Amino acid sequence: MTRSVWVLGFEGAQVLDVTGPAEVFAMANRLEGGDAYDVKVVAPRGRPFGTSGTVTIAADGPLPARAAVDTLIVAGGAGVERALGDRALIAWLRRAASRARRVASVCTGAFLLAEAGLLDGRRATTHWSAGEELRRRYPAVEVDTDPIFVRDGPVSTSAGVTAGMDLALALVEEDLGRDAALEVARWLVLFLTRPGGQSQFSAQLASQLAERNPLRDVQSWIVEHPAEDLSVPALARRAAMSERNFARAFRREVGMTPGAYVEAVRVDRARMLLETSALPVEGVARECGFGTVETMRRAFARRMRVSPSDYRGRFRAA
Repeated sequence: MTRSVWVLGFEGAQVLDVTGPAEVFAMANRLEGGDAYDVKVVAPRGRPFGTSGTVTIAADGPLPARAAVDTLIVAGGAGVERALGDRALIAWLRRAASRARRVASVCTGAFLLAEAGLLDGRRATTHWSAGEELRRRYPAVEVDTDPIFVRDGPVSTSAGVTAGMDLALALVEEDLGRDAALEVARWLVLFLTRPGGQSQFSAQLASQLAERNPLRDVQSWIVEHPAEDLSVPALARRAAMSERNFARAFRREVGMTPGAYVEAVRVDRARMLLETSALPVEGVARECGFGTVETMRRAFARRMRVSPSDYRGRFRAA
C-alpha cells in the first residue's frame, strides 16, 4: 500500500519545515523499494513559493480539491501570519484534515492547525518562542512548549525546524516499523531518533551565561566536572563568595538555581552517555554524579519525560 503524504507550503514558509519532513518520507520510500509513500509539496494555486530563507520551492501542484490524503503536514515560518488571513487556505485545511488519516504541523504551522479548529481540546507544541502567543490566541489548545513533538490522537505538532524531521521519523516508525525509521535516520545522517517527550532545551540552551567571570567559571566547571561535589557550599567556595550571595547571584544571572542547573547538566551528560557508550546504567549514574540510579531515574524522568533505560533502548539499534 502506498501512502500519500502532502506537505503544505506557502509564501514565507521555513524551508526546512517543508523539505525536512518531505525528505524523511522520500528516503523511506526509496529504501522500501519505491511504493511506501507518494510525497508531494502542495501550495495555494500550485505556484512556486519563496521561503523564509533564500530558496524558492516549486510545488508539485495546487491544493487538491477532493482527493483524500493519508498524511498532511503543515509547515511553519515567517509567512504564517499572512497565511492565517487566507480564509480559502484555512477552509481547505479544515476539509483536507477531515479526509486525512493523520495531520501534523512543524513549528508555527501549529497556528494554522489551531485556526482551522484542529487543535481544540488537544495538547500541542510549537517552537518555544511562539508558545505564549499560541496559548493567548487559542485558549482551547493545551500548549506545552517543552517536548520536541506531541502526538494527540490523529493530530501531531512539533517544535521548530529539525524537530519536524524527528516527528516524520516517528510517523515512519508507526507505518513501517522501528528498523525502517532507524535506517532512514542513518541514511540522512541524523545519528539518532529522538523520542517526542525529549525537551527542546539542553541545560546550556535553557539557561543563560552569567554576567560575572566567577559565576561563568563555575558554570564551566559544572559542565566539565559533573561527578564532582557540586553542592552550593562547594560551588560558593570555588567562586570565592558566601553561600547566600552565591545562590542569589547565580539565580539572578543564570536564570535558575544552582541545584537546577547542576541537575540539568548531569541529565545532559547522562543522555550523551546513554546514547554513545556501553556503560551500564549504574556506571552512567556514577559518571554523572547522581550517586544512585534511582536519583538519576527521577531527574531523567522529570526533565526528559522518559526513563534512562527506555531512552537508551530508543537508540541501541542505531
